[in-house]
Amino acid sequence: MSSKRIVFLLLAVIVAGATAFMARAWLQNERAALLAQAGMQREAPPVVAPTLQVLVARNAIHTGQIVKPDDLRWQSWPEGSLAPTYIVEGKRPMSDFVGAVARGSIAPGEPVTEGKLVLAGTRGFMSAVLQPGTRAVSVPITATSAVSGFIYAGDRVDVLLTHVLNGDKNGQHTATETILRNARVIAMDQRLDFSPGDKPDIGKTATLELTPKQSEIVTLAVKMGDLSLVLRSLQDPDERPDEMSENAPAEPGDSFTHDAQVSRLIKPLAATSTTPEAGKQIFVLRGGTRVKQDIDGSTVGEPVPKEDKTINATPFTRTISERQ
Repeated sequence: MSSKRIVFLLLAVIVAGATAFMARAWLQNERAALLAQAGMQREAPPVVAPTLQVLVARNAIHTGQIVKPDDLRWQSWPEGSLAPTYIVEGKRPMSDFVGAVARGSIAPGEPVTEGKLVLAGTRGFMSAVLQPGTRAVSVPITATSAVSGFIYAGDRVDVLLTHVLNGDKNGQHTATETILRNARVIAMDQRLDFSPGDKPDIGKTATLELTPKQSEIVTLAVKMGDLSLVLRSLQDPDERPDEMSENAPAEPGDSFTHDAQVSRLIKPLAATSTTPEAGKQIFVLRGGTRVKQDIDGSTVGEPVPKEDKTINATPFTRTISERQ
């Protein structure tokens, strides 16, 4: 082999080795750069948009419903999509909206705004509490007439009227009767809510949710005598007072008690006569006979009093009307 060929082969081997070495070094550098970049990406914290705590509905809130603490909660909300009407934690406490009445339905997770609620103590709050077709009527109460303060807003009560009965032959009698059943209490004084830690409070007025006819009955009953509220059990059926008759809200036959049923020293009420009231009658004088004649035509003959000197044997008729 000639010396030129040997030199050429040596140069080729040297160039190939250098090329391989350079390629290997380049690959190592690229790999190190990629690993370093990947490590930096793993160590870098994720970019999170700033959020705020917004008041939302925990449960579905229906129109006219009184909001309770369990109906609300705070939820993270992106600051970029925050509306000016949203209620943000730290600016308004949740307690400001407990006891409010919903103007419309609020879905679970939907932000709660002041425009969707009628806050307690604001104008229109009482009308928002009332069911459609009902009225709010306040009645005076005392400790004894309101179960010592154990009646709260939301309870159901019967309304009793105690008054004096006149016109009986045995004199005046006192009676108590149930005039309304199952009326809903919507407020005691100016309070429409109740917290578990609250102590019984004896108010001066109770506001009831009534139908228009019941409102008339209660308003008149306040003038007639004393009213008492009787607390009903939660297990009682949800009966409506006016289902039987518009003018008879209480069940007949078992809704009144008079004083003679309480004390044996009081004479009982006189039995009511079942005889129809007599109508107009006339007396007809014919000769020496006076005849009583009813409007229906029946007659009863009676002798003429002896002291009546104006009557003689001459036949004539004189008619006098009187009302018994």
